[in-house]
Amino acid sequence: MAKTKINEKFIYKIGRFIRRFFIWIISTAILLVLCLLLLLYLVIFGPSTYVKELFVVSAMESSVGGIMAQIYLSDEEIAAIQEKNKTEETTEITDVSLIHFESNKVTYDNDDSVIAGMEIDPDGDGIDVFDVNGPTYIGKMMVVYDPSRVIVGVCNGFSLETYGLTLPQMCKKYNAVAGVNGGKYDDEAGMGTGGMPEGVVISQGQLLMGDMYGVYTTYGFTEDNVLVVGSMSPAYALSIGVRDAVSFGPTLVVNGTAANVYGASSGLNPRTAIGQRADGAVLLLVIEGRQSYSIGATYADLIQIMLDYGAINAANLDGGMSSTMYYNDELIIQSASMSDSRRIPTGFVVLGLEE
Repeated sequence: MAKTKINEKFIYKIGRFIRRFFIWIISTAILLVLCLLLLLYLVIFGPSTYVKELFVVSAMESSVGGIMAQIYLSDEEIAAIQEKNKTEETTEITDVSLIHFESNKVTYDNDDSVIAGMEIDPDGDGIDVFDVNGPTYIGKMMVVYDPSRVIVGVCNGFSLETYGLTLPQMCKKYNAVAGVNGGKYDDEAGMGTGGMPEGVVISQGQLLMGDMYGVYTTYGFTEDNVLVVGSMSPAYALSIGVRDAVSFGPTLVVNGTAANVYGASSGLNPRTAIGQRADGAVLLLVIEGRQSYSIGATYADLIQIMLDYGAINAANLDGGMSSTMYYNDELIIQSASMSDSRRIPTGFVVLGLEE
């Protein structure tokens, strides 16, 4: 009898502990949500218009972050803020005559740097990686001195049901030594499979995605290894010899002229961009974001970095949780997603040196 009473008392204590524990969890969750809502309220209705607009345009670029802005603002108010803070699209297309390298094999030595103090390719692999940083971000700039080595890699078939490849998987598929993520793809609410690109995809001379006569923002390389940026149809792109290309946007620099950026532009987010110098060297830029040590960069930041590194043409690629950089068998910039690397349908990969 006494033993039964002890067991009942023990079970009662355990039950009371479990109830209190769950009450604490629920109370803490509610408190955190209320604190977040209060913080959002202060950001949106506080004294700083710039902070409000920066938050809105940053959140609206995220697959799910836009919900936070939509709690307090109507679609019309958000659209007005986005219109006020934007990068002006250009109708100009790359003038290939501005790229002056004489062959597909760009030579390089310690005198080729466009930035004083750079040491050029000390290990002889034709690739350099430099740290970049600003008030709100850190990242890396990869310089590939031979543009013929940069191609568009693709996953194993495009569909909404099949999974894309992580960037390391894509690089290994092509025996590539480096790479970054590529163009846009279907990723509703951040829950897509990463297997279905949007816009145009041209890989190694083959049109794999896009209406032949539709017009898309197109960024890629010709058979002469010139980076072409601008809005064009696949028919036009193929007619001028484009061998590898994807879609995203906006164009950041075209024919040496930077795009016009207004206000907070696109906000602070992880970024990936591609560019080319006048000597043909390819610039692959990835910015970390949504981290305590690196919030992210705006399009204006990308433009300035590309200009600092001598870009004649440059374009923004897919960013956010897709932004990653791979080099020598490792991700040197990780995705901002929960997993190590997101699955993507396309990427710009760098082939190994020919022996």
